[in-house]
Amino acid sequence: MNAAPLARARAVADAVLYEGYLLYPYRANARKNMSRWQFGVLGPPSAATDGFGEEPSLSAGFLLDPGTYPVLTWTVRFLQLQHRQVVDSDGRPRAELSTGARSWLSWDEAVPQELVVGPVAAESLVRPVKVPGGVDTEEIEDAAGQVVGQLVRTRQALTGEFELAAERDGRFLRLTAEVRNTGPPATGPRDAIARSLIGAHILGQLTGGQFVSSLDPPAEAGPAVEHCDRHRCFPVLAGPPGDHSLVLVSPIILYDHPEIAEQSEGDLFDATEIDEILTLRVMTMTDEEKAQARATDPRAAEIVDRCDAASPEAMRQLHGVLREPGSDPPRPIPEVPDGFDWWDPVADSAVRPDSDAVPVAGVLVRRGSRVRLHPSRRADAQDLFVDGAAARVVSVHQDVDGESHVGVVLDDDPAAELHEWFGRYLYFAPDELEPIDNGSEK
Repeated sequence: MNAAPLARARAVADAVLYEGYLLYPYRANARKNMSRWQFGVLGPPSAATDGFGEEPSLSAGFLLDPGTYPVLTWTVRFLQLQHRQVVDSDGRPRAELSTGARSWLSWDEAVPQELVVGPVAAESLVRPVKVPGGVDTEEIEDAAGQVVGQLVRTRQALTGEFELAAERDGRFLRLTAEVRNTGPPATGPRDAIARSLIGAHILGQLTGGQFVSSLDPPAEAGPAVEHCDRHRCFPVLAGPPGDHSLVLVSPIILYDHPEIAEQSEGDLFDATEIDEILTLRVMTMTDEEKAQARATDPRAAEIVDRCDAASPEAMRQLHGVLREPGSDPPRPIPEVPDGFDWWDPVADSAVRPDSDAVPVAGVLVRRGSRVRLHPSRRADAQDLFVDGAAARVVSVHQDVDGESHVGVVLDDDPAAELHEWFGRYLYFAPDELEPIDNGSEK
């Protein structure tokens, strides 16, 4: 397999693995980092029912269009919690130990773990997941080289299973991949998270066939895709567009062929955020706050150092990408008068979302028009649920790039009036709408 698509897929998988691991302001004393939460946490059996942990498994079904001899390689990836305890020279546990300008904090780190299964045939199998526990000790020295304490890192053993079920569905092979925690029951919240598989996900590689998109399957695969069940995760094609040799079973909502923005120079552990905003926020932290972040976690220290060293060129790169709009996109009527910029008050007075219209398939669509939704951009998982739904137009907008956006409320949404009152609409491009007020449908 070409290494480039796999490297791209693993970069996305890393973002899934560490999403939420440590959040701005990257300090242990920040409230959001005192109660940490990540996606894809597989808790010990009964932890969820006992009320102090997550469910023990995640699973997803998806299709394989087999060639003559499909061969698969599966990689199960997750984080193992590692508690870092600061101990002073007298052997007493401490929340923090300082000497000179350096500080060391007690903190829950994480160790990435992987289980590779394969290459194997496309058939049912079960493989154990076993990660040993352990204790590591690191001495803490002051500026003079004297030992003033220790860092004691403790990991609990993890046990689980990876199971693959394979079943024929017409010309396709329906695969169901599951990861589950099979360890002993937990005794409480801290014990539960210490023995959880955190950020769990599955990366599948294929030769001799191709994976079928679960988001946008070909017509002949539609009925078989409907037979696929998912629990706490969703499978997406993980290679570049046109590549069907990689699948990522992710606990985070993704689209097919996801990628890390080329402008991003490193992890910020919040892939749903904007790198520029987080970088600027780090730059505004005081020296004391940055020192606390560096003491919290080596990964936090790397973020602070990278942001501090960001060049003007790197910041300009983060500021955004200019993309040419479509050759002749539908525009609201009336339009901003020629010769006026979008920020000019004259332009403001010319735009009235409550009464403006936009042409859609030869029909002027405006507030009160009824349309049928056909989302094509896959901007949100919600698109899957509203595809084909009837809706009422409530507003027509144009952004600063000249693109049109139509706000709608769903006909069958019992909270439609409330959404309209609050101004919380669903927005779609004109080419994602089908007018149904022109006599074609009632």
